[in-house]
Amino acid sequence: MIKAVVADPPHFDSKAGARPLLKVFSVVRYRFFLYAGLLPYLLGAAWAYGVERTFRPGIFWTGFFGIFLSVVGVESFNEYFDSRMGTDRVFNPEDEDPIPDWVLWAGIAAFAAAASVGLYLAVAGGWPIVLYTLLGGMAAVFYVGPPIRWVYRGLGETMIGLSYGPWMTLGSLHLQTGRFSWGALLASCVPGFLIMALAVVNAIPDFHQDRLVGKRNIVVRVGRLNGVKVYLFLAALGLLAPVLGVALGVFPPATLVTLLAAPLLFLSGREAFVTYDTPRDFIGAVRFIVVGYIAGTSLFTLALLVSRWT
Repeated sequence: MIKAVVADPPHFDSKAGARPLLKVFSVVRYRFFLYAGLLPYLLGAAWAYGVERTFRPGIFWTGFFGIFLSVVGVESFNEYFDSRMGTDRVFNPEDEDPIPDWVLWAGIAAFAAAASVGLYLAVAGGWPIVLYTLLGGMAAVFYVGPPIRWVYRGLGETMIGLSYGPWMTLGSLHLQTGRFSWGALLASCVPGFLIMALAVVNAIPDFHQDRLVGKRNIVVRVGRLNGVKVYLFLAALGLLAPVLGVALGVFPPATLVTLLAAPLLFLSGREAFVTYDTPRDFIGAVRFIVVGYIAGTSLFTLALLVSRWT
């Protein structure tokens, strides 16, 4: 799964009672929630507010809590099953301790709670909320979890793109408006393609490990150099979606501000073409595309809000 480059939370020996909580935050990678789970959900709400002129605060925060629970489940499952498959320790098996069983149970509990929130919201939003919940759940639970294991079948990046693009954005919008929107579907391509690009670029340093454990992701199938070209193409599609939307009259012109993130894509590509075969030096390319995802999706979302205020 996607991994951000951020220091782990500190460990306080003097506060033994806080240790379990710190371990949970370390495992679920709270930073992943900030740049992957939160932004497409905010985009859907921003479309409802800026374009559809509708916003329901109570429903918004309930859905926000459900997204948080879902990401806790996703990260717990990814950490646990990657540990059991040995993905992160192929070459250095003693580098990290195996992930304990409680992480699996934490993920199960989080998914169960998220499903409960989804069913509660379905009472207010109708059967489409059930559909979005089931689609997201299928993608999240079985990304690395048995028996499907999407990432081992070559569908991992697609599931990430759909989950953090159309499904989350349209689900967030439906909570607010109770309606589907073709314009919002096009808007969801911004985070969808960018997060899919991030999934591809994240797999480039792990090429040998993933191939040895049987992951059939895009990079394993096409190679690292072609993987660079694929992720740059996907990211470019995400940044060009506002251009198409404005040309069609679907997006307000202010959304072209999204293109300000394009230099970050250029910088990521420049780093990637030089360092794709040296994982330790590839970190710069990953960082630039992470910031590009955050900047592009955030600018697009803010532009929708500004269109309401102006």
